[in-house]
Amino acid sequence: MIFESLPTTPRSDELIDKAFSRAARAGRAKQNKLEAQQSMLQTASNILSDNLENVVVEWPDFELVDPFYYELADAIVDVDEVRKSLSEIMWASRQIDNLAREYQPKLRKTDADLARKHRKQAFARMASVVEEVEDDLLRIGEARDALKGLPDIRPDEPAIVVAGYPNVGKSSFVNDVTRASNEIARYPFTTKGVQIGHFDRDRIRYQIIDTPGLLDRPEDERNDIERQAVSALEHLADAVIFVADASEECGYPIESQLELRDAVKARFEERNIPVLTVCNKSDRSTDMEADLYMSVETGENVDAVLAAAADAVGFDPDIPPSRNE
Repeated sequence: MIFESLPTTPRSDELIDKAFSRAARAGRAKQNKLEAQQSMLQTASNILSDNLENVVVEWPDFELVDPFYYELADAIVDVDEVRKSLSEIMWASRQIDNLAREYQPKLRKTDADLARKHRKQAFARMASVVEEVEDDLLRIGEARDALKGLPDIRPDEPAIVVAGYPNVGKSSFVNDVTRASNEIARYPFTTKGVQIGHFDRDRIRYQIIDTPGLLDRPEDERNDIERQAVSALEHLADAVIFVADASEECGYPIESQLELRDAVKARFEERNIPVLTVCNKSDRSTDMEADLYMSVETGENVDAVLAAAADAVGFDPDIPPSRNE
């Protein structure tokens, strides 16, 4: 996942202390006092500039990030603000380089006392530059902490999103078709874990995703962040299975369930993403119109639903035939 390897972002005071303490050690290692000042300047500027630049280059280029992860990140941390802070930090890195180049000639062909005065002046100006981006470093550190734990969902693999009210059998379905090979992951904006499973069909690996807290209630009950997370799912999903419970044992009347289904269809079909209506608990009631009927509890038609969803995805990679074909 693109955010999980982001390194810890240093605070401005940590970075200044690190640079100047190492510079002091470098200076003590020199016998010549003039060379000591030059070594201190070079060491401090390298550490400050390199560490600031590394903060920026370790982040992915948001212009190239898959739309799913872009919108997901934007829902959590505000991508525009992150990009502004990264730009400011890169500016600070370049300013440190410029200061080093400005003061290096002043530390040559002069006496040690004047060189020490110039070096201290350079250190003060470098510290001011780093302190100027203190808030930006904090923002990037907080963004890194918020994003590094996002679930590892792969936009390059076909994905089937499961929707529907709570207790209609979504999680049981995902568990069944993935044979419990799924995982529970956490989004920062959901109170429950997002369930991610995988299954193989015709030598293609599919992701199947249940998103409690997002697609299990009407749009007007979601907050702004949750709405944007649903928008991110629109970029990810290749098909949607909407699970309903005609028996109403889930606690929601069928009319409400179908209203949610219609809202999900309207939203996803804008991107030409097919939505299959599946009536679960068919051993108890089939009193609704649906594309397919199944009972996860008895196993009836579960594989047929999975096959229909895979067909709806329509993923046709160029895979060479196996030796047995």
